[in-house]
Amino acid sequence: MKEKKIVLSEDWTVVFLGFLLIGIALLGILIPTPSFGWENQVELQEKVLTSKNLWKLGQVFLFTYAIAIVAARLLGKSIKGTAQGFPIVFALTSLALILAGNAFLKNWNLEAVIFSLTIGLLLSNFFTLPGWLTESLSTELFVKIGLILLGTSVIFGDILKAGSLGLIQALVVVISVWYFAFWVSKKMGIDEEFAIMISSAVSICGVSAAIATAGAIKGDSKKLSYVISIVLITAIPMIIFLPFIAQALGLSQAVTGAWLGGTIDTTGAVIASGTMVGEEALKISTIVKFSQNVLLGFAAFAISIYWTVTNNNSATAKEAKPTVAVIWERFPKFVLGFIAASLLFSFVIPAASIDAVKGGFKTLQGLWFALAFTSIGLETKFSDLFSKEGKKPLYAFLIAQLFNVFVTLAVAYVLFN
Repeated sequence: MKEKKIVLSEDWTVVFLGFLLIGIALLGILIPTPSFGWENQVELQEKVLTSKNLWKLGQVFLFTYAIAIVAARLLGKSIKGTAQGFPIVFALTSLALILAGNAFLKNWNLEAVIFSLTIGLLLSNFFTLPGWLTESLSTELFVKIGLILLGTSVIFGDILKAGSLGLIQALVVVISVWYFAFWVSKKMGIDEEFAIMISSAVSICGVSAAIATAGAIKGDSKKLSYVISIVLITAIPMIIFLPFIAQALGLSQAVTGAWLGGTIDTTGAVIASGTMVGEEALKISTIVKFSQNVLLGFAAFAISIYWTVTNNNSATAKEAKPTVAVIWERFPKFVLGFIAASLLFSFVIPAASIDAVKGGFKTLQGLWFALAFTSIGLETKFSDLFSKEGKKPLYAFLIAQLFNVFVTLAVAYVLFN
């Protein structure tokens, strides 16, 4: 069979499609935002499963379906396979989003990605999936489109207006915890790819950092799903117990907020925990977490350069140091798209325009991530997920997180007391 022509590389395809989505929204063509929140069966039927809300979900499907088809064309992939497989992945992901919208599960910070991953894993491990479905999955494409949209929410001005202390803490914590986590992982014999994902997740901003890092180093999706699972599971007890520990230690709301924002790995979990303490704690915890989020783009860029230089196995790289051309060839271009989106929304787009589109971008970003994790689940076996590495990554993550707890508390006490 004749191979289809590849028009663009995957990274340039992602940058093109990401900015196409941004441009469409800025032109006033807003993507509908379906409601997934519900508390009981009555609300599920009256808010989520109404014809009006399902039509919104249908519009989102048609929009993302078109993007997936265009991506397949640009990448030279089977359009027929994408046309058949994407609706199934979208339907499973929609189920995950509805489950994650339950108020009880939201209170436990069980994010949609964990449900989409679980649904995919259950299907792939207990049923035999057709080959055309697994071949149609586009995990990295979905992840990277979500990351370009994530860049629109990393607004530098918000951090600068909030003050410098949060950024100082973020710099100290991210750098120290990242290197400690990496050192621990390497000491435990964990491979460098896995170690970098763990280090970024525990030190920067959890799920988003792990996804961005995996994309930057072209990481194994199975290792990524392992790290994401650890991040989401460990966030639950931290939400509950850290506020009580802070109270027992007699910490002020300011110090407690800075501690929570620098220690807990996901923004939603930080907000949930900060709310338990008080208004000042919530404000400062959010500032600190946003400060860490801002560092994500710089961290992904630095990790990309490091990985490109140290892991180039071409004959040229083995004979001599990688040239600028070699580095550019291997460098993940979507990282530049992420940074460009952040700079665009930080310094160019008017605040009124940002307010008009940020809700839709957040919905789309979460949807692309959820689609990616449904795909990861569908192509992953439990045996593959845990057999090779065992429990070492879990132990490394927990040790690094414990270090993070003590270091962040010390830094928060010095800066915010």
